[in-house]
Amino acid sequence: MLPFRQLLILIPTLVFSCVASNSPRALTSPLGPVVNLGYAAFAGNTTSPAGITDSPVTFYGSIPYALPPLGNLRFRAPKTLNERAIAREVTDARNWGPACIQRPAVVGIGSEDCLTLNVWKPTNASAGAKLPVVVYIHGGGFYYGTPQGFPLYDWVAQHPTGIVGVSITYRLGLLGFLGGPTVVADGNLNAGLLDQRAGLEWVQRHISKFGGDPDNISISGESAGGASMMMQAVAYGGSKPAPFKRVIAQSIGFGPTRTQAQVEDTFKNAVTYVGCSDSKNTMKCLREASWGAIVSAINRTPNGQFAPMIEGPSGFLPDLPSRLISAGKFHPVDFIGGHCTGDGKHFAGGRPEQFVTDDDIRTRVFSRWPGVSNDTINKALALYPAPGAPGSPFPTQWDRGSTMAGEIVFACMDWLFAESVIKKGGKSVFSYSWNAPDTVLYNVSPYLGAMHTSDLYYLFSGKDTFANAGNTFTPFNTSEAVLSREAIAYWSSFVAHGNPTAGKKPISPSWLDYVADDGSRQRLVLTRGGDTVTNSVMETITAGEAERCKFWMSEEVVEETRI
Repeated sequence: MLPFRQLLILIPTLVFSCVASNSPRALTSPLGPVVNLGYAAFAGNTTSPAGITDSPVTFYGSIPYALPPLGNLRFRAPKTLNERAIAREVTDARNWGPACIQRPAVVGIGSEDCLTLNVWKPTNASAGAKLPVVVYIHGGGFYYGTPQGFPLYDWVAQHPTGIVGVSITYRLGLLGFLGGPTVVADGNLNAGLLDQRAGLEWVQRHISKFGGDPDNISISGESAGGASMMMQAVAYGGSKPAPFKRVIAQSIGFGPTRTQAQVEDTFKNAVTYVGCSDSKNTMKCLREASWGAIVSAINRTPNGQFAPMIEGPSGFLPDLPSRLISAGKFHPVDFIGGHCTGDGKHFAGGRPEQFVTDDDIRTRVFSRWPGVSNDTINKALALYPAPGAPGSPFPTQWDRGSTMAGEIVFACMDWLFAESVIKKGGKSVFSYSWNAPDTVLYNVSPYLGAMHTSDLYYLFSGKDTFANAGNTFTPFNTSEAVLSREAIAYWSSFVAHGNPTAGKKPISPSWLDYVADDGSRQRLVLTRGGDTVTNSVMETITAGEAERCKFWMSEEVVEETRI
């Protein structure tokens, strides 16, 4: 039997004009509740998240949003399905779709045919209910990760009036971010980002059938997912309408963006690894290459070499995101931006005892940023006073170096976007820092504090770590569960209202606007407390931090960091 997505290509489109109506014909299934999109119908799985008995959620998984990117469609933009077909039968959508191929790559784990998405809806929500929608895009350095690690059951079940959740699978690594002039001539750059956009556009077209409001879509992501938030916001330099109105960016993580010369070197190496260096038609050879050859090339290429790249004025990503943001070249959105207090510790390049002198900071922190000049490093060291210097807020070189590592991109990128949204006239802007460690990771490495991804532990059911396309979840203790419910209430309230306080838990503090009444900047610090209430509290963003962010986000420094 042909795969479902290939059947969609073959069904004659002329039938549509004969039998189409405003309401797709009723289809049912013994498998579960059916949603009929007109061209396809899917049976979902109804369940109740742990500890929640009165808000059942129906899950629909592995829904294709584009044609399989196979054969001649490899290294090309996603191609739209035949959505003028007529649904003749119901497809089983009770489980996840395959993960996109990861790195390290293993034959038999993950798939190239992976352009699917997942939907969670309140079971009692009917088509046209116009519920707010949130779409989650996972992180993982653009070379690993899967939606299976980020279930939205709790987000949907805990919201008092109902929201619809969606997660998107997109191409990673070599298959998602192969670049260079040869690809430009016979393919598309940033295929993984184009996958994300295609998924968002599918959501806008069809989410009403699940009870969602296509005019009230928020997007959310962390790390490379947070970077994706920025790249989706600045797509096409803001010249085209965006299929979303709100953005939640957590620990925005990327960079330095590779130069054209670096991208071309990576392309040439990949061609050699695949075995196409002697081919007269390189792209044809790459598209016909065996899965084993692709896996070999993925594993022989270091992490980070396949990542989003600058395309030029007419492309999806016309310039460095920071430049586009500073220039106001992005679609107006409501915004939540924040980071973990230990993001910098995670990426400082060493342990506390390895930070003793200025040279330790030079060699460890800036190993991630090889394009940064000695002059810029000297200016940064002066901007972050050494421990013991008058007015220094850093008790140790470790605190100094890790703060620097965290602010270069994580803290200062969300600061830049918040400031730019305000400058562009935005009113709904909120900032946070996450100061509650992932308990499992903290017990292994307590010196990292609330390390990178700590927020995910609380927002996604104790999500901790995962191997290749597999995930680990740890049950919450009582105080962890309190913070989890508080955070999900804030996040889903923003999705519904553009204001995280509107639907907050009664015992939670109000999450105040980024711009305080006196003009200062402020953020919510989310902190674990006791078994009934958290220790979350608002704080003022210091003038020193703002000055440091102005430095990192200045054109002169961005030229070197390429963020």
